[in-house]
Amino acid sequence: MAVLFPFEVHTPYRRFFSDQIEALVITLIDGEIGVYANHSAFTAPVETGIMKIKDKDGTWRSAFTTDGILEVKEHKTVLMVDAAEWPDEIDGDRAEAAKQRAEEILNAGALKFETDRAASSLKRATFRLKVRDLRRNADSTIG
Repeated sequence: MAVLFPFEVHTPYRRFFSDQIEALVITLIDGEIGVYANHSAFTAPVETGIMKIKDKDGTWRSAFTTDGILEVKEHKTVLMVDAAEWPDEIDGDRAEAAKQRAEEILNAGALKFETDRAASSLKRATFRLKVRDLRRNADSTIG
């Protein structure tokens, strides 16, 4: 049997996830990391992307998360982010529209602060759509 550890994901608006898990895969600013039970303690910034959780049943689940902080301690691992969404929570039309707006701003060669914001928006929209598509692909392989 796999060794489990407590993991929580918090946003400013809700506790997104709280349960015992077998593994966590997430992207830090210097690359992807896997966290398992008894991992050495650390705190690090995470990047917007896809978080993968191997739950206590051994099933991998993916979710979209924004930039934030991951804290791994002896007794618990906590991720604090501005937003986190399961695939079925993602509004695909809204993400597509955000992606299109961001691409238009970037292609127009706007001012630096505008292009920085647009690049961040494009990154969030792109990862939201990837997570949504992961769910669609999983659904199409069932049955």
